Amino acid sequence: MTTNALQESRTPGTAPGDLGWALGTLAGCYQSRTEAALAGTPGGLRGFQVLSAVVRLDLPNQQALGAHLGIDRTVLTYLIDALAEAGEVMRVPDPADRRARKVVATSAGLERLESSERSVAAEEEALLSTLDPAEAREFRSLLHRLASRAHQPGRSVSDGPDAP
Repeated sequence: MTTNALQESRTPGTAPGDLGWALGTLAGCYQSRTEAALAGTPGGLRGFQVLSAVVRLDLPNQQALGAHLGIDRTVLTYLIDALAEAGEVMRVPDPADRRARKVVATSAGLERLESSERSVAAEEEALLSTLDPAEAREFRSLLHRLASRAHQPGRSVSDGPDAP
Protein backbone atom coordinates (compact mmCIF):
# COMPACT_ATOMS: atom_id res chain seq x y z
CA MET A 1 0.00 0.00 0.00
CA THR A 2 1.36 3.43 -0.89
CA THR A 3 1.74 6.32 1.52
CA ASN A 4 -1.22 8.13 -0.06
CA ALA A 5 -3.39 5.03 0.22
CA LEU A 6 -2.45 4.68 3.91
CA GLN A 7 -3.29 8.33 4.55
CA GLU A 8 -6.64 8.07 2.75
CA SER A 9 -7.68 4.81 4.46
CA ARG A 10 -7.39 6.09 8.03
CA THR A 11 -9.85 8.14 9.98
CA PRO A 12 -8.06 11.14 11.54
CA GLY A 13 -6.72 10.24 14.96
CA THR A 14 -6.81 6.47 14.50
CA ALA A 15 -3.25 5.75 13.38
CA PRO A 16 -1.04 4.01 15.93
CA GLY A 17 0.58 6.77 17.96
CA ASP A 18 -2.17 9.34 17.36
CA LEU A 19 -3.63 8.66 20.81
CA GLY A 20 -0.28 9.37 22.46
CA TRP A 21 0.12 12.57 20.49
CA ALA A 22 -3.41 13.72 21.38
CA LEU A 23 -3.08 12.86 25.08
CA GLY A 24 0.35 14.50 25.32
CA THR A 25 -0.83 17.64 23.53
CA LEU A 26 -3.95 17.90 25.66
CA ALA A 27 -2.04 17.21 28.90
CA GLY A 28 0.56 19.86 28.05
CA CYS A 29 -2.11 22.42 27.21
CA TYR A 30 -4.00 21.56 30.41
CA GLN A 31 -0.88 21.93 32.51
CA SER A 32 0.10 25.26 30.95
CA ARG A 33 -3.38 26.74 31.34
CA THR A 34 -3.90 25.54 34.91
CA GLU A 35 -0.41 26.49 36.07
CA ALA A 36 -1.10 30.04 34.86
CA ALA A 37 -4.53 30.05 36.54
CA LEU A 38 -3.02 28.76 39.78
CA ALA A 39 -0.22 31.34 39.97
CA GLY A 40 0.48 31.99 43.63
CA THR A 41 -0.72 28.55 44.75
CA PRO A 42 2.09 26.80 46.63
CA GLY A 43 3.29 24.01 44.35
CA GLY A 44 1.15 25.18 41.43
CA LEU A 45 -0.95 22.45 39.82
CA ARG A 46 0.58 19.67 41.93
CA GLY A 47 0.01 21.70 45.10
CA PHE A 48 -3.61 22.18 44.05
CA GLN A 49 -3.96 18.43 43.47
CA VAL A 50 -2.52 17.70 46.92
CA LEU A 51 -4.84 20.20 48.58
CA SER A 52 -7.84 18.85 46.66
CA ALA A 53 -7.05 15.24 47.60
CA VAL A 54 -6.54 16.22 51.26
CA VAL A 55 -9.98 17.86 51.34
CA ARG A 56 -11.96 15.56 49.04
CA LEU A 57 -10.57 12.16 50.00
CA ASP A 58 -10.11 10.55 53.38
CA LEU A 59 -6.57 9.28 52.88
CA PRO A 60 -5.00 7.98 56.07
CA ASN A 61 -1.46 9.34 55.66
CA GLN A 62 1.13 10.95 53.40
CA GLN A 63 2.08 7.61 51.87
CA ALA A 64 -1.51 7.01 50.72
CA LEU A 65 -1.74 10.59 49.47
CA GLY A 66 1.41 10.18 47.37
CA ALA A 67 0.25 6.82 46.02
CA HIS A 68 -3.11 8.24 45.02
CA LEU A 69 -1.58 11.21 43.23
CA GLY A 70 1.37 9.30 41.78
CA ILE A 71 3.83 11.67 43.43
CA ASP A 72 7.23 10.52 44.67
CA ARG A 73 7.44 10.78 48.47
CA THR A 74 10.34 13.25 48.33
CA VAL A 75 8.46 15.56 45.96
CA LEU A 76 5.30 15.15 48.04
CA THR A 77 7.19 16.23 51.16
CA TYR A 78 8.28 19.45 49.42
CA LEU A 79 4.72 20.12 48.23
CA ILE A 80 3.25 19.55 51.70
CA ASP A 81 5.99 21.69 53.25
CA ALA A 82 5.14 24.54 50.85
CA LEU A 83 1.42 24.25 51.62
CA ALA A 84 2.16 24.06 55.37
CA GLU A 85 4.42 27.13 55.22
CA ALA A 86 1.56 29.00 53.51
CA GLY A 87 -0.74 27.92 56.36
CA GLU A 88 -2.97 25.87 54.05
CA VAL A 89 -2.36 22.39 55.50
CA MET A 90 -0.92 20.89 58.64
CA ARG A 91 0.34 17.47 59.58
CA VAL A 92 -1.41 15.81 62.49
CA PRO A 93 -0.94 12.39 64.06
CA ASP A 94 -3.23 9.82 62.44
CA PRO A 95 -5.75 8.80 65.11
CA ALA A 96 -5.56 5.19 63.87
CA ASP A 97 -1.73 5.09 63.95
CA ARG A 98 0.01 7.73 66.06
CA ARG A 99 3.31 7.04 64.25
CA ALA A 100 1.80 8.12 60.91
CA ARG A 101 1.01 11.68 59.91
CA LYS A 102 -2.22 12.73 58.26
CA VAL A 103 -2.35 15.92 56.21
CA VAL A 104 -5.39 18.11 56.88
CA ALA A 105 -6.48 21.40 55.37
CA THR A 106 -6.71 24.56 57.44
CA SER A 107 -9.42 27.17 56.95
CA ALA A 108 -6.97 29.08 54.73
CA GLY A 109 -6.46 25.88 52.71
CA LEU A 110 -10.21 25.45 52.28
CA GLU A 111 -10.46 29.05 51.04
CA ARG A 112 -7.54 28.49 48.65
CA LEU A 113 -9.14 25.30 47.35
CA GLU A 114 -12.47 27.01 46.71
CA SER A 115 -10.79 29.84 44.78
CA SER A 116 -8.49 27.45 42.91
CA GLU A 117 -11.35 25.16 41.93
CA ARG A 118 -13.16 28.11 40.33
CA SER A 119 -10.02 28.97 38.35
CA VAL A 120 -9.40 25.36 37.29
CA ALA A 121 -13.07 24.89 36.32
CA ALA A 122 -12.89 27.94 34.06
CA GLU A 123 -9.73 26.64 32.36
CA GLU A 124 -11.21 23.16 31.95
CA GLU A 125 -14.36 24.64 30.42
CA ALA A 126 -12.28 26.70 28.01
CA LEU A 127 -10.12 23.69 27.11
CA LEU A 128 -13.20 21.59 26.33
CA SER A 129 -15.11 24.40 24.63
CA THR A 130 -14.80 22.81 21.17
CA LEU A 131 -17.04 19.98 22.46
CA ASP A 132 -20.72 20.44 23.09
CA PRO A 133 -21.72 20.03 26.77
CA ALA A 134 -22.85 16.39 26.34
CA GLU A 135 -19.59 15.50 24.57
CA ALA A 136 -17.56 17.24 27.29
CA ARG A 137 -19.37 15.26 30.02
CA GLU A 138 -18.85 12.01 28.12
CA PHE A 139 -15.17 12.81 27.48
CA ARG A 140 -14.62 13.50 31.20
CA SER A 141 -16.44 10.31 32.16
CA LEU A 142 -14.52 8.10 29.72
CA LEU A 143 -11.18 9.68 30.60
CA HIS A 144 -11.87 9.24 34.32
CA ARG A 145 -12.80 5.58 33.78
CA LEU A 146 -9.57 4.91 31.88
CA ALA A 147 -7.43 6.80 34.39
CA SER A 148 -9.09 5.07 37.36
CA ARG A 149 -8.47 1.66 35.85
CA ALA A 150 -4.88 2.48 34.94
CA HIS A 151 -4.28 3.82 38.46
CA GLN A 152 -5.22 0.57 40.24
CA PRO A 153 -2.09 -1.33 41.28
CA GLY A 154 -1.77 -4.61 39.42
CA ARG A 155 -4.51 -3.72 36.93
CA SER A 156 -4.30 -2.73 33.31
CA VAL A 157 -6.59 -0.46 31.34
CA SER A 158 -7.19 -3.46 29.07
CA ASP A 159 -8.32 -5.76 31.91
CA GLY A 160 -11.99 -6.62 31.62
CA PRO A 161 -14.52 -5.37 34.19
CA ASP A 162 -14.49 -8.71 36.02
CA ALA A 163 -10.70 -8.96 36.30
CA PRO A 164 -9.44 -9.26 39.88
